[in-house]
Amino acid sequence: MIDLKDYGYQNDEIPPDGQNPGRITAVHRERYELAGKNGILFGKLKNGIYYHSGAEPFPTVGDFVYYRAVTGGDCQIVKTLPRKSYFARLDPNPNGGIQQAVAANIDLAFIMTSLNYDFNISRLERYLALTRQSNARPAVILTKTDLADNYDTEVAIALAVAGDAPVIPLSVVDGTGLDEIKRFLLPRLTVAFLGMSGVGKSSLLNALMGEEVMNVSTIREDDSRGRHTTTHRQLVMLPGGAMVIDTPGMRTMGMWEADAGLSLTFTDVEAIMENCRFSDCRHQTEPGCAVHAAIADGEITAEHWQNYQKLKKESAYAERKAEFIRIKSARNKMIAMENRRKK
Repeated sequence: MIDLKDYGYQNDEIPPDGQNPGRITAVHRERYELAGKNGILFGKLKNGIYYHSGAEPFPTVGDFVYYRAVTGGDCQIVKTLPRKSYFARLDPNPNGGIQQAVAANIDLAFIMTSLNYDFNISRLERYLALTRQSNARPAVILTKTDLADNYDTEVAIALAVAGDAPVIPLSVVDGTGLDEIKRFLLPRLTVAFLGMSGVGKSSLLNALMGEEVMNVSTIREDDSRGRHTTTHRQLVMLPGGAMVIDTPGMRTMGMWEADAGLSLTFTDVEAIMENCRFSDCRHQTEPGCAVHAAIADGEITAEHWQNYQKLKKESAYAERKAEFIRIKSARNKMIAMENRRKK
């Protein structure tokens, strides 16, 4: 028997007759693994609800759902419950251009970047914005300190852009930072591991579990990157009662609607913009531009400003795309309802 409260379930609502609550722990194409009251089971989405009418959002790892038990087969998932947080990115498929779910109902996101060729401040700012947009708390984990002679500069750079997010240097080889990370991992808390392949997500999970639950591959010497050792997102219960959602390495992290996350990540930039002489300043050649003055004075870097502009443009594109999808979805629902009425 499983007490779903140990999996973070906080809903006091009584499910409809014949339905039970569960939490998605892994997604395998169109088949879902979930934790239910009787243990771990598998399920499939009810076609009429998810595929035909689009009445419910497709669940992802971390989602709480209602399901119906099916004798001798996979259960039937009938509802996706409201989310307290939702991490999404722009689908990296060139023909996609839509939202791609990464994880749901996470409390904390470990944004992991290694202290080698992978260290990239622009990518870090991107992850911070998306995490804050998701309504989860970010923490920056600088991995593989055992491979770096001195990483004070990288720590200082990360602290400069992390805002209120903690920055933790880590090595699973010599144990640096492990105790600090474990202090975050309280029972019933869910943390997502985010980062590119080869940054050490699987190694950290193995260290926290006290055994090898994830395969770990070696990194390439020429660019310090590894293979995708995690092939799908999955939720793992740690011995202390916290949960980890381990994600495959993501080479691209396209922005989805993230205006709020950007404002929380670039508070310094947006505060400076308010000091421009003209309210409609484009921050190009206008006199009295506070942004250019701040760059010249070293208050912010040109890279920081350029990354802010780039992410704002990507977020605006995603917002237009999301609005188009919402209108299209609403139209399809109306058509489906009208077709059912005519039958």
